[in-house]
Amino acid sequence: MTVDQGAVFRALHQPGNPFIMANAWDVGSALMLQGMGAKAIATSSAALAFTLGTRDMGHITRDQSLSHAQDLVAAVNVPVSGDFENGFGDDPETCAETVRMAGGIGLAGICIEDTALPNDTPYAFDLAVERIKSAASAARGLNKDFFLVARADGVLTGKYDVDEAIRRLQALEAVGADGLYTPTPANPGDLARICAAVTKPVNVLATGPCTKLTMEDFAKAGAARISLGSALARATHRLIRDLGQDMLVNGDFAGLGKSISSDAVESLMFQ
Repeated sequence: MTVDQGAVFRALHQPGNPFIMANAWDVGSALMLQGMGAKAIATSSAALAFTLGTRDMGHITRDQSLSHAQDLVAAVNVPVSGDFENGFGDDPETCAETVRMAGGIGLAGICIEDTALPNDTPYAFDLAVERIKSAASAARGLNKDFFLVARADGVLTGKYDVDEAIRRLQALEAVGADGLYTPTPANPGDLARICAAVTKPVNVLATGPCTKLTMEDFAKAGAARISLGSALARATHRLIRDLGQDMLVNGDFAGLGKSISSDAVESLMFQ
């Protein structure tokens, strides 16, 4: 019997009982994260940009994102969600089309933000709401469950404050978003305010001040999901930079001795 990964994914979202949605950047990293117990995998637009040798924020195409996501869906046995930036277009119908295409390749859900990429300008309030309304309608028209998360990114970009983020999240919830997300609240109090202001599950990005919080802290604030964004990919790239500098600048290869064995990697990938 075919598993409805959208339904599995939806059931994971329990406010006050968060799970970690691990953002991968290729099939190997997705398999390793699944092998370590990740209950869901997500793409990351920035991490994919690193892999492709290009820039984030509007420089990855929809076709590239879909192809990458499809590879992850085929590789793992857990739900996969897509970081699909602004839905790859400004108008509501483009967002709806993106949802239909995402559902068609087996994604359990996607996230759509309210920023007019490649700029950091937020969409006008009414347009931001209409875009998610259209996307949610498309999601409900699929022949399977599909978890649509709406992002209010103005706190992250510095374009609006938490009060405006909450106003947007409440409106996005009202038009059908299944989950809600404001990256980088400044402190646990702001995170708790966001979670209390809506009834749908809230995603938290484990970056900045939030890296100092524990699972218990996230649960107490009311979060339902913790995503990693590009943080794990960036940590990997930091290792490449640091070891590369040791070797290429200093002629020091000692850092390579700290790597894990091929058998250890394969034991996580192939279980």
